Amino acid sequence: MRFFLPTPSRTVAAVALLAACCAWSTAAVAQKSSNGRVASNAVRGTIPYATRDDAMRFADEVAERRGLDRDWVRATIGNARFLPNVPRLMLPGPVGTVKNWQTYRSRFIDPVRIAAGVRFWRANADTLARAEQVYGVPAEIIVGIIGVETIYGRNMGNFRVIDALATLSFDFPQGHPRAAEREAFFRGELESFLSTESRTADDPLTPLGSYAGAMGMPQFMPSSIAKYAVDFDGDGRIDLVNNPADVIGSVANYFKAFGWKPGMPAIYPVHFDEARLQKGLLLAPDILPTFSIDSFVAAGAVPEGEGIRHKGLLALIELQNGADAPPTYVAGTRNFYVITRYNWSSYYAMSVLDLGQEVKAAMEQ
Repeated sequence: MRFFLPTPSRTVAAVALLAACCAWSTAAVAQKSSNGRVASNAVRGTIPYATRDDAMRFADEVAERRGLDRDWVRATIGNARFLPNVPRLMLPGPVGTVKNWQTYRSRFIDPVRIAAGVRFWRANADTLARAEQVYGVPAEIIVGIIGVETIYGRNMGNFRVIDALATLSFDFPQGHPRAAEREAFFRGELESFLSTESRTADDPLTPLGSYAGAMGMPQFMPSSIAKYAVDFDGDGRIDLVNNPADVIGSVANYFKAFGWKPGMPAIYPVHFDEARLQKGLLLAPDILPTFSIDSFVAAGAVPEGEGIRHKGLLALIELQNGADAPPTYVAGTRNFYVITRYNWSSYYAMSVLDLGQEVKAAMEQ
């Protein structure tokens, strides 16, 4: 996948895409029965969004807003297809499901992923060192992210990005508690994807990614590609699928943009002063660092080691371990919060930290 290449003419591509849409429309019309309904073999999962008025209105709005070729935008969205499994994947888990940190951790920290991380680090050691120098983000954080996301490019997703984004833009599950907000988010991502693809020579129907439309080794969403992806090896293009240098630089740039503080630990061990403990107060802000070290200790949470001298704000991070074991607690700094800007989950952030540390330890053996 190539990004930010010189703008080519879109005429040939638009004509080809429109022809495909027209061919489907003709076939669909031919399949209509006497009562006007599409025949049963034209099920929703095979119908392109060219037949949807809301999708075509959105295409026209995007073309006008972004100054893009209207026929190309209509044809691109029109060739997207509804993915029936994707809306179900976006729904939250059943109410009352108890999280389990040890189970979650085991999905990402295992010998296969650690060994892959060692190979990736050794192959890209100079680039990782340069990224840390330029952006201030340690190699183990970058290695942890790429490993958790795709096992260093092994699992980058097999959904067509245009299909995933269109499905979540026009058929987001209304049973989701934040359906309107999330639908608007994915429409923004679809618009960003179209804007980026319009500046490349690639077929916009080709890119593959996750069921949410994330792409490449770091699983960037389209808007993140537009804002944070960098040409870190200076070859004149940004490639997050095949070029580890661009991947490393882009991840580091992402963290710097969200406020990563060089030299600051992401977490500290913590123990409780039971006599003063106000756990409800400490957990109320969730993962957002809110407490000074004095207010943190006053509420009964005491960071260990260097944590007791921490200068910034802290959050109490709770990681549940199922119904039969006590939770795990750590004190999270601003840098822990920055990791959650990649994926808004304390379990995710801890997995990134743990994988990075495991790979670093294996490198030193």
